Amino acid sequence: MLGEGLYMIKLNIFLIVSLFSAIAMAEPLMYVPTGNANDIVVIDLQTDQIIGRIDELENAHGLSTSPNTDYLVAGSMKPLESGEASSPNKPAAVSEAEHASHHSGDARRIPSSNKSYLSIVHPKHGHVMQRVAVRSLTHHTAVSPDGKFAVAVHSGAGGVSIVDLQKMQVVSSLATGQFPNYAVFSKAGDRLYVSNAGVDTLSEIDTNQWKVVRELKAGKRPEHMVLGVYGRTLYVANKGDASVTAIDLASGEIKQIFSVGSKPHGLDVSDDGRWLFVASKKAGLVTRVNLATGEQYSVELKPAPYHLTYVDGHNKFYVSSRKVAKIWVMEPASMTVKSTIDLGRGVAHQMVVRDE
Repeated sequence: MLGEGLYMIKLNIFLIVSLFSAIAMAEPLMYVPTGNANDIVVIDLQTDQIIGRIDELENAHGLSTSPNTDYLVAGSMKPLESGEASSPNKPAAVSEAEHASHHSGDARRIPSSNKSYLSIVHPKHGHVMQRVAVRSLTHHTAVSPDGKFAVAVHSGAGGVSIVDLQKMQVVSSLATGQFPNYAVFSKAGDRLYVSNAGVDTLSEIDTNQWKVVRELKAGKRPEHMVLGVYGRTLYVANKGDASVTAIDLASGEIKQIFSVGSKPHGLDVSDDGRWLFVASKKAGLVTRVNLATGEQYSVELKPAPYHLTYVDGHNKFYVSSRKVAKIWVMEPASMTVKSTIDLGRGVAHQMVVRDE
């Protein structure tokens, strides 16, 4: 019996080592937080197969990284319990209604007194390395291009927290606007843009001072954003008026408006800057916009296309569903579904690609 037990222990160690050796060797990889399923799914983008899961997440919707950091930074929609510190271990579900309160204009918002944390994940080690307490529940996150800072967006508290990833502590806390939703750094990292869904604006933050220096107008209820390939234009999905606004960052002016399907959510730009892709959750559409001509082409994708990410150099993009545990793999020129990835559980939220 002792021999059999020792054999099983060795076998389990071998499987764990093999799994994370595969994760370390595969390139590129996509990391997908699954919300109430409390993990991150790891997908090999060469094969579009799930090769692992990272546990210890607690209702993470936001996930981000940078080529200049070893870490993934995950938010949490789970409040800290009384006396809880750096290693919370009891996942808590957030209902659909509570999740909706982290989107634009819902009066049922979660109180800002609900403190929470960021989980700092080392993908090659395959687990949470550390947790950093922040002042409120965190919806989306962003990491600066130099990998030194992480941003936690607190939709219910009207602002963001800035975490120094070397000190592993909050170094600044800023008010932006009502119902902030998403954050994007400029290419140089000297500016941070935060969408404020409750007041139809974007806050521009000087990252040298961590100070709001300009407010930009967007469409109605701006949420997700993506930077253009040259870093001069910011594309903003406006949930309230089914549009995407293209904002010139030098002037701060809206230079173009694209009408898309109802409740646009995820969006991304192709690596050559030719196309913008938009997932419209309520309409059940994915729209491709030719950024040179404005021409649009939409295809039906149901149920509820949600987050979207384009993979540079691989001629494909990924769209998750808000209703079912899967991701569609799509070919951009034909706008057809090449395959689907069955997650097994949860919902795919802020998808992140790393070249490991």
